Amino acid sequence: MECPPPPDHVHGTQRRVGLVYDERMCKHSTPKGEPHPENPNRIRAIWNKLTSTQLLHRCMVFDAKEVEDKYIAAVHTSNQINLIKTISSQKPASKRNRVASKYNSIYFNEGSSESAYLAAGSVLEAAEKVAKGELNSAFAIVRPPGHHAEEDEPMGFCLFNNVAIATSFLLNQKELGINKILIVDWDVHHGNGTQKMFYKDSNVLFFSVHRHEFGSFYPTGDDGSHIMIGEEPSAGYNINVPWENGQCGDADYIAVWDHILIPVATEFNPDIIIISAGFDAAIGDPLGGCRITPHGYSILLKKLMKFSSGKIIMALEGGYSLNSLANSVVACVETLLEDKPISESVDVYPFESTWTVIKAVREELRTFWPILAEKLPEELTTKVTPQLQIYSSQSEDEYDDDLQEDVTIPLSKLSLSEDDKVTATSSRAWRSELSTVHVWYASFGSSMSESRFLCYIQGGQAEGMKKPCRGAVDKTKPTEVMWKMVPHRLFFGRESTVTWGPGGVAFLNPEINNQEKTFMCLYRITLEQFNDVLLQENVCTDTNSPFFDLDALDSIEYEKNISLKALKDGWYHNVVYLGKENDIPILTMTCTDAHVEGFKSGKIPICAPAKGYADTLVRGLVQGKQLSEDEAFAYIQEAATKPL
Repeated sequence: MECPPPPDHVHGTQRRVGLVYDERMCKHSTPKGEPHPENPNRIRAIWNKLTSTQLLHRCMVFDAKEVEDKYIAAVHTSNQINLIKTISSQKPASKRNRVASKYNSIYFNEGSSESAYLAAGSVLEAAEKVAKGELNSAFAIVRPPGHHAEEDEPMGFCLFNNVAIATSFLLNQKELGINKILIVDWDVHHGNGTQKMFYKDSNVLFFSVHRHEFGSFYPTGDDGSHIMIGEEPSAGYNINVPWENGQCGDADYIAVWDHILIPVATEFNPDIIIISAGFDAAIGDPLGGCRITPHGYSILLKKLMKFSSGKIIMALEGGYSLNSLANSVVACVETLLEDKPISESVDVYPFESTWTVIKAVREELRTFWPILAEKLPEELTTKVTPQLQIYSSQSEDEYDDDLQEDVTIPLSKLSLSEDDKVTATSSRAWRSELSTVHVWYASFGSSMSESRFLCYIQGGQAEGMKKPCRGAVDKTKPTEVMWKMVPHRLFFGRESTVTWGPGGVAFLNPEINNQEKTFMCLYRITLEQFNDVLLQENVCTDTNSPFFDLDALDSIEYEKNISLKALKDGWYHNVVYLGKENDIPILTMTCTDAHVEGFKSGKIPICAPAKGYADTLVRGLVQGKQLSEDEAFAYIQEAATKPL
């Protein structure tokens, strides 16, 4: 994309702001042009808006170029590189679709490979130009986005992790003199991929503010929790600010900046800043459900420009309302140009839940960043905006409207088919097939209590649970219930969970140990229902295809356990075979052997169950007539205290 050279004054006192855009990145689209929020019109809308506002002529525009494999290899595996490099050349299209179906919220077409290489290369080149001083700052208008992409797999619309590739490049090019990088991810979804890539790297301070809702918001699970602070030698260098709800707006984000990010960034003193600039937290976004205005983004960016001499690279991530996306990007480019003074105050206060999250994050990090140890004044944290449950707005262009409807679409619910009926038909097909096959689901934890297990089948919430279950599609109760003892070790681990709050939960060591005996309550259910239990146990929402199908059922008798890669972020994605009863397979779900080693080493905390959770286990054992109440408490106590 060529652009007329900027006026002479751009090279004078005005900041040199770079823009990179390439129409070739629009070649990545759904296989048959099916509607999808992550589509080519996203970057076109931005480019058109920048053109109409004359901002292009005041920036330094440069073309995209493809990234080299050697730079991708710093953060991605060779298998991942080969997948993305070759996927567009694979024919027929149905083959690409089958590959895409193996991943979470991904599509491929004949333009995906080139677009992915251009997106990563654009962010890298923008970062290099800023690091060399050729530009003061830059905005890479790229797609596909990148922050969900992990070392060995694409996910969440992301093929390569563009920001991670650029970050690694800057650190490895020693002549650039970049030793400390601050990554700020303000996309409404947690940057799980970027977090994992730098979790043990103290040269990178990773900061993500996102909707989390106790692990139920995409990408789900515990990775986005505030207790995920990094591992030595970089403990404290991974900062998550997990919103407990949607509707967060300018005041909430500014409070997080003022009381977490800015104090820590001051101490960290980065050489350069890279922003994973998703705009799906913008007002009107159909996936985000938050309410940041263009002015709000300007404030957040302006506060960051006080560091590293304003050396900032912005890389586009999400953002699916074309108007709010374009307007927000324009506001950011104007801020990078330092066009006009920006008032850094807003007229409303944060939610009470925002202060709760801020306090929790500061408490978790206080030993690593002493500046966060000081208690926030009560007169500050008591100034709150009541959180309304119903919001209304007539248009996504009403940026001054404080109320915005929170109607969000989970990423995993987005259909890529020509018609939603195709997805529904596919779902009905596997459900119909698996509904005639029976298995025993063996529970060693809270589901030993039948009332709690029925929450997985019929939906609802049992005593002690912090959140309800959605239930299975087939809500038929188990046809039989029986008990069995198995030669496996029961133990309790993790410090808190979405469903039960603080305290450990039950795990079964997958390895057989004839010295151990664990009570199991067996429920005879269909394989369809077993899949729905799997999905709920692993805090997942995608039921378009089964994760444990007939092929898996056939092979598990010989393999003994199968770790389900598609559910790998969950804690119970390892399906273990425990034999047969009345010629029906007995299956349970637990952690992997690798998790067990993590528990043994102390990397994952061993933790006794809280009273509410323990009471549920006792209730199951007593009502199942396996143990008396005293015996049940003693059984749990032994499992919780005996070394692994």
